[in-house]
Amino acid sequence: MTQVLDSAGPGGPGHGAGPGAAPGLDAAAAADRLGALAGLVARGGVAILSGAGLSTESGIPDYRGPTGLARRAGTPMTYQVFTGSAAARQRYWARSHLGWGHIAGAEPNAGHRAVAELERRGRLTGIITQNVDGLHQAAGAAQVIELHGSLGQVRCLGCGQRTPRLDLDRRLREANPAWSAGPGAPLNPDGDVELGDDQVRSFRMVDCAGCGGLLMPDVVFFGENVPRPLVDTCFALVDRSAALVVLGSSLKVMSGYRFVRHAARLGVPVAIVNQGATRGDPHAAITLDAALGDTLAELVRRTA
Repeated sequence: MTQVLDSAGPGGPGHGAGPGAAPGLDAAAAADRLGALAGLVARGGVAILSGAGLSTESGIPDYRGPTGLARRAGTPMTYQVFTGSAAARQRYWARSHLGWGHIAGAEPNAGHRAVAELERRGRLTGIITQNVDGLHQAAGAAQVIELHGSLGQVRCLGCGQRTPRLDLDRRLREANPAWSAGPGAPLNPDGDVELGDDQVRSFRMVDCAGCGGLLMPDVVFFGENVPRPLVDTCFALVDRSAALVVLGSSLKVMSGYRFVRHAARLGVPVAIVNQGATRGDPHAAITLDAALGDTLAELVRRTA
């Protein structure tokens, strides 16, 4: 039977049942609702689909959740603009160069550590992440499919070589020894920061050290498609799983939502833990509106 869990978490102010419950939800109901999710996970064979909401507690903002940077200024960089305009590439790399310090310094939060622990216990078939921050791996998870790539790598559009972002960071610092962006700006969901035109114009780019080709982060930009073999790998993961658990994704874009629809067509139970409603809620047997870190830490305790 479908059980829709619409609480904000397994407890809350005045209820004593744990983190983040919706006001008016009593402790027993909250415990029952989290218990249904724990029962699903305890049986094992779970595929995880994670989104930006899982990383907000690590200081990396998302587009649509409570940190709300769908309200960010401007629009995200597209592949077409990046490849078609030297000025756009200069703007991207100047902003991303500053943002990389935030991404590289981010630490896994309780949610990432909980997912890694569930993997260690053999509860998971694998992890599909829409995030590009590498925090699942930093927390110790091994079976991670990076659907949208990784900011930790750079690829050359000429020769195809992939190199560590840390190497590019060093080269950019060497090329811009006196460059200053002034006071720190907040990090955007794309891993960059806002800069003025004068700051951008004074920034020097570097090209591929091997062939002199254009460099871009090893991520899927807006306007690009996720490589089909990678999509097929994710579908196969859902095929062999007993359940799909979505963590921190509004599922607004088809890139992740298609796996929820696929699971539903197969009759694979779907559970969603997110702050706010999601596009996938109608397909879910369990939905839980909750802060992810505390909720997933409690989930680990309940499935020990």
